[in-house]
Amino acid sequence: MLLAIDIGNTHISVGTYKEATLVADFRLSTDHRRTEDEYGVLLDLLLKDAGINLHEVGAVVIASVVPPLSEVLKRMVVRRTGVEPLLVEPGVKTGMPVLYDNPREVGADRIVNGVAAYERFRDEPGGPHGVIVVDFGTATTFDLVSPRGEYMGGAIAPGVKIAADALFERAAKLPRVDLVLPPSAVGKTTIASMQSGILYGYAGLVDGMVSRMRAELSFEVRVIATGGLASLIAGCTQVIEAVDDYLTLEGLRIIHGRNPGGVRA
Repeated sequence: MLLAIDIGNTHISVGTYKEATLVADFRLSTDHRRTEDEYGVLLDLLLKDAGINLHEVGAVVIASVVPPLSEVLKRMVVRRTGVEPLLVEPGVKTGMPVLYDNPREVGADRIVNGVAAYERFRDEPGGPHGVIVVDFGTATTFDLVSPRGEYMGGAIAPGVKIAADALFERAAKLPRVDLVLPPSAVGKTTIASMQSGILYGYAGLVDGMVSRMRAELSFEVRVIATGGLASLIAGCTQVIEAVDDYLTLEGLRIIHGRNPGGVRA
């Protein structure tokens, strides 16, 4: 069984695979104060709740954008499973050339998402297509992969929740609001107006950024979204064609299979 772990700034996503099938998944809060023992207990309990024994894990792959927690989770995995995890970092075979000026600057999650998205669309009729991945995480990221499977770059904007929190914290008379779609773009209350500006505003951001990227390209692209608020915002956009909440975990599975000892995708 393969254990895939994506360590993000807000959440840690965990998935277990039997061959190419995702059999269980869950999320933990990213908390720098937790020790490897605490994360180990949480992981053990969540796996047991899914009917999985930690000792069934025979391979582990980890991507992280939080370096201090990378070592914590790595030590935890080795201690609990006896398996040395594959860390997605420079030198790991991803199968995706990175055309960034400095490839080491690209977050592991962005490459992992790109790998999964490209594999999803590459064999479609009329393909291979390029793909733009929109990830609604702590930051809202846009990542472009060419029809040849090259990571070409992208854009980074503040995340939706960061923007909402900033309004609440920096504007004395504005309340904290739930991120749910208001009935219309023209809000009739302060809360509805804030929800409109945040959610429909980010939908407009997505449409605008994707349109600008497409104008710079000589090839067609598909657009896929992932991340916590992807399902909510995707339906308000004109450009997002698919939503995949498990895109990063799937990318981890694929990359693990491309490295020595990995299970092929």
